[in-house]
Amino acid sequence: MFRAVLCGLFVTAVRAAVTVYRQIPVAHTSGLGATATATNNQALPTQSLLPAYDETILQPPPTPDDQALSFTLNLPSSNTSVPGISIMQHGSFYGFSIEIAYLQVPFLNLLGLIQQRAGGTHIRIGGNTQDFAYRVDHIDNGHATAKDQTDAKNPASDSRLTLTPAVLYTDELFYMVANVSTHVNVGCREQLENGNTGIPFNDTNWRLAIAEKAQSILGDRLYGLQAGNEPDYYLGHGHRVEPYDVTEYTNEFASLVEAIQTSGPWSPDRLWPTGYLDRFKDVLKIITMEHYPTNNCFARFGIGSPVDPQKMFPNFLNHNAGINLIQQYLDTSARAQALGKPFIMFETNSATCGGLPGLSNSFGIALWAVDYGLTMAAANFSGALLHVGGQNVYYNPFTAPPTNQSSFHQWTVGAIYYSVLVVAEVFGKSNVSQIVDTSNNGIYNPSYVVYDGGVLSKVVLINYIDDASGAHDITGTITVNDGQVPSEVYVKYVETLGNKYEVDGRFKGDLNIVKIQCDQGANQCLIPLKAPSLAVVFLTDPSSSESKPAPTFVTTAVTKTINTATIDPSILATSNGHSAKDRLQLGSTSPGSSKGHGSQSLLPGLSLLLALVAGTKMTVPTMFAELDTGT
Repeated sequence: MFRAVLCGLFVTAVRAAVTVYRQIPVAHTSGLGATATATNNQALPTQSLLPAYDETILQPPPTPDDQALSFTLNLPSSNTSVPGISIMQHGSFYGFSIEIAYLQVPFLNLLGLIQQRAGGTHIRIGGNTQDFAYRVDHIDNGHATAKDQTDAKNPASDSRLTLTPAVLYTDELFYMVANVSTHVNVGCREQLENGNTGIPFNDTNWRLAIAEKAQSILGDRLYGLQAGNEPDYYLGHGHRVEPYDVTEYTNEFASLVEAIQTSGPWSPDRLWPTGYLDRFKDVLKIITMEHYPTNNCFARFGIGSPVDPQKMFPNFLNHNAGINLIQQYLDTSARAQALGKPFIMFETNSATCGGLPGLSNSFGIALWAVDYGLTMAAANFSGALLHVGGQNVYYNPFTAPPTNQSSFHQWTVGAIYYSVLVVAEVFGKSNVSQIVDTSNNGIYNPSYVVYDGGVLSKVVLINYIDDASGAHDITGTITVNDGQVPSEVYVKYVETLGNKYEVDGRFKGDLNIVKIQCDQGANQCLIPLKAPSLAVVFLTDPSSSESKPAPTFVTTAVTKTINTATIDPSILATSNGHSAKDRLQLGSTSPGSSKGHGSQSLLPGLSLLLALVAGTKMTVPTMFAELDTGT
C-alpha cells in the first residue's frame, strides 16, 4: 500500500506528575480540515496533525488486468541516432521556490546533498509575497524580515484565502542568500546562477531598490528578477480593475522595462499572439509558467469545488499524468528554444492551496514527481521549482520546526525531496545530459534513457502498480542495438534522512549500490522492478560520484542553555521512576517554579520503509515574466 508518509511515528502518551513523554505537542495539531476518504471509507477527522505532519494513508488504485510483466528497451549506444532527444539538461533540473524561514543549517545540509549529485541547485525566493514586498533600512531586534499582518493583500477581495501579508526586508536577506550560495554552491553553474527574486508588481510605481540591492549584493549569482507573480490572478484578487488582460499586462511590463532602462486563466496561446516574446526578447532572460495539477482550495478556504484526495490519487499514478500536464506548454517550449531562452516551470507541486492529505506526501507522489520532472526534461523544459510552504501545507519537500519547538524537534523531510535527489542523480554534474522518453509498456511502466556527453549512461524505470504479492513485479530488459551491454550495471538504493522531526539534513543510512550481472553473450541486462518502485540503472559504476562527501554544517549559535539533558524514551518508559510520595515533593522541572509541571517531547525512532529504488549605475539583469496557468 502506498504510504502517506515515508516515515511514521507511533505515539503514545504517558502522563506523570512532572514528566510527559511521547506526546504530540499541541502546536502540531490543527483544526484545519480536509475533504478526504480514509482507508476504511470513513470521513477523516477535522482535528488532526498540522498538514506538514499529516499521516493520512490512501488506498492504492486496483491493479490492472492487462499489464505486461516484461518489456525490452533496444537502445543506441550514442545519441547520434536517437530521435526526439532533449536539449542538454543539468542535475539541478529540480529546484525550490521557498519562503525566507528556511534559511537554517539543516537547509544547507539538504542543499548539500543535491550539490553532491548535481553540482548545485537553484532557488526562487518569493511568490505571493514579492508583489507586496518593501525594502527598508532597519527592522527592530535585528530581524532581516518582518510581516505586516495589518496589510494583508492576497487576495484583497476574499478574506477566506491566503491573505498574504506585506513583507518588509532589509539588505540582510540578500547577504543571507549570498552566504547560502557561498556555502553550498546554490546554482553556481555556467548556464544557471544562484537564485531568483522579484520586482514588486502591486502597482506601476516601480520599487526598484530591491532589484538594485539584489544585484549589487548577489552579483553574478542572481539569475533573474521576476516581473509579476501570477498576473492572470490580479483581477480576481482585487489587485487590478477592469479591464485587465494580457494586453494590459504587456503594457505594464513594457513600463517596467522602460523604468529599468532609465529599469491561471491566461494560457500561453493567448499571450504569445500579442507579440510579447518578439517585443521583449532582448530583455527576457527566461520564460516561465506556473502550474499545479489540482487544488485543495475548497477544504482550506471554501473556494471552488471539493476535491477528494482518495478519488484524485489514481490520476497521479500513471505516466499520462505528466504527459497531460505538459501538453499545453509544448508550443511555448519550442518558442523558447527558437529564441535561445530557457523555459522553466517556475512553481509547481501536487496541488495548489497546500496540497492534499494522504496524497501530497505519499510514496506514490514521489514516483509521480520523478516521472513529471523527467517528462518535462524530455520536452525541453530547462528546469522546475517545487513550491515549499510552512506548517500548513501537505506537499513540502522539507519542513522546519516551529521556532518555539526547535529546541526539541528537528526538521521533517517529505516524500518529494527524495524525488529531487533522484532527478539530480539522473542528470548528474556534467550539464551535458540528454534524455528521451522510451516508454513502451503501458502507462504504469514509464521508462527513460539518458545520454551523457553523447554516450548511453543511465536508464530510468518506474512501476506505478501497488501489489505486495509480487504478481505485478516487472522485468525490464536492456539491450544495446549497435554495441554490447556492460558486464554489469548498478542500482543505487536511497538512503534515509530520518524520521519525522529528526532530520538534520544528513543521511542516516549507509550507501547501498547493488550490482546486477548482465549476459553479454545475449546482449541483455535484466532489471527487476518491484511493484511499486523506481530504479535508476547506471551503466558505469556510480560510486566514484560519491567519492567527495556532501558538504555538511553544524549549528554554531546556541539558543538553549538550560534543561538540555535528554534520555532514551525506551529507558524512561520502562523505568520505575520515583514513588508517588517522591513525585509530590518534586513539583516542577521549570526554573523559578516549585508548583508547575514540566513537559518534554521525546520521540521514539522508527525505521524508514522506502520502496523507492534509486540508481536512485543601475544595470539590472534581464528579466523573466511568468504566468500561472494551473488550477
